[in-house]
Amino acid sequence: MTTPIVAAPDGFSLPDEQRRLIKWTVYLGFIVLAVGVLNGLDQALNYAHIDIFRFFPGMRTYYQGLTAHGVFNAIIMTFAFANGFVAMAVARGLGMKLNHGLLAASFWTILVGTLLTAGAIVNGTASVLYTFYPPLEASWPFYLGLALVVISTWITSANLFVTLAKFRREHPGQRIPLLAYMGVVTYVFWDISSLGIVVEVVVFLLPWSLGLWHGADPLVDRTLFWFTGHPIVYFWLLPIYMSWYGMIPRQVGGALFSDSVVRISFLLFLIIIPIGFHHQFVDPGVSRELKYAVAVLTFAVFVPSLMTAFSVMYALEIGGRRAGGNGLIGWFFRIPWKDPSVCAQVLAMLAFMLGGITGLMNASYTMNLEIHNTTFVPGHFHLTVGTAVALSIMGIAYWLVPYLEQKELWSAKAGLVSSWLYFIGVLIFARGMISGGLAGMPRRTAISLVPYAEPPGWRLAGILVGVGGSLMFIGAVLFFVVIAMTVLAGKRTEIADIPYSVTLVTPQTSGWEPGLDRLRYWIVASVLLCVIIYGPFLASQFPLQLNVPGFRAF
Repeated sequence: MTTPIVAAPDGFSLPDEQRRLIKWTVYLGFIVLAVGVLNGLDQALNYAHIDIFRFFPGMRTYYQGLTAHGVFNAIIMTFAFANGFVAMAVARGLGMKLNHGLLAASFWTILVGTLLTAGAIVNGTASVLYTFYPPLEASWPFYLGLALVVISTWITSANLFVTLAKFRREHPGQRIPLLAYMGVVTYVFWDISSLGIVVEVVVFLLPWSLGLWHGADPLVDRTLFWFTGHPIVYFWLLPIYMSWYGMIPRQVGGALFSDSVVRISFLLFLIIIPIGFHHQFVDPGVSRELKYAVAVLTFAVFVPSLMTAFSVMYALEIGGRRAGGNGLIGWFFRIPWKDPSVCAQVLAMLAFMLGGITGLMNASYTMNLEIHNTTFVPGHFHLTVGTAVALSIMGIAYWLVPYLEQKELWSAKAGLVSSWLYFIGVLIFARGMISGGLAGMPRRTAISLVPYAEPPGWRLAGILVGVGGSLMFIGAVLFFVVIAMTVLAGKRTEIADIPYSVTLVTPQTSGWEPGLDRLRYWIVASVLLCVIIYGPFLASQFPLQLNVPGFRAF
């Protein structure tokens, strides 16, 4: 007997005004993604020695386009999608409407923040790349805009907590439904993780850009950035995990085998927040002992990822076998590959396995010294955020946009072609990036403009990056066509609910398992670990040396 993970109260539906706010929050992310993808094409072609960045609207230098690509895709798009998608999933999980005022405040805050950030990038005063720490200096609207984008996530978080508190008052003694649980833990995780970047931007960078500080302390600012800069990867991934755990099993006709395993895997991410120092393995101001300690903790990240891989693949297998699949892998070919939502997300899972392996290589202290600041690094994260996240978002959109619009998907076949083109493209792209990185090819470099002869291995790697990036671009463009045509020309229909999964074992109400819902203890443990890892180092940096002047190189 199966028990719904998500409660299905009769007659529940998201109020129209809240559906509209969620819709436009998600669409804001898609609009920003389109601009970022456009600027991504010139980054890929650059490695193939095709110099086209000057032809892109508003982009006058390679580094201006690179900043737009990274900030738009990896920060603004992912935050907007999470604010809309996770809020909607929590409302559905709890069977309760959200706080409308907070929902509206979150949308307008991220919209204003996006406009300020984008304006600074387009006018050429913020070519500081995705990792925007000093001594590179941007104009104050860039920093203010990013601060507002983060504040929008805090407003969303407050909305989730308010709604959960109301649920607990009205349903005393009940477990938190799993879909809502995943969403709330995702934002608890982010609330703690975002503190580093907020302190960096609000306390140091914004006053610095306004002339209130005469200089910056690069080591402290880099440390604050990476306190958030690595956990942000999981803020990108956890909303995707919500779909992989809470929705995909239902879409393939399968089921999750354990409610508790899912909750534990999400809680483990709270414990691994303070691992940002592994991005500072080459920084001279960080002790070797601290680097090694964080390297060990970084490998712990693989544990919840392995739990996710096992749980989700088992759920897919259940669905494939129910559809008639036999043998060791026969079930894999019987899941509904003709559903573009399923196809895109399963392909994203396959790419993520490769991304996880290359991530372990990045986490290794000695290996990191070899591949630091080479194209190996973007080769890795285009398999993670660039595919596991981006392609999954595309797959989610194939049911989410029809649900929000109450219209049929314009073309499932076009969605399938888009997914396969993107997936094949990223495999070629990442192959070029990774092989080039192993040959010493630098990242963040206008290769098309270099005046020297390339070392062996760079030329073929660059061609693969250009070819793969072009296929990814075509796949992404086709995705936008499908979404735009669904909004503009999709047939009207009634879509009553979002997909929600079932679990083979009923969530327990006695024993140790209900303790997983007592989030305050896990929050305290997470904060204490952050203090233990980061506290002594930050304390050793006082008094701060705010004497390094900023400069604009591009």
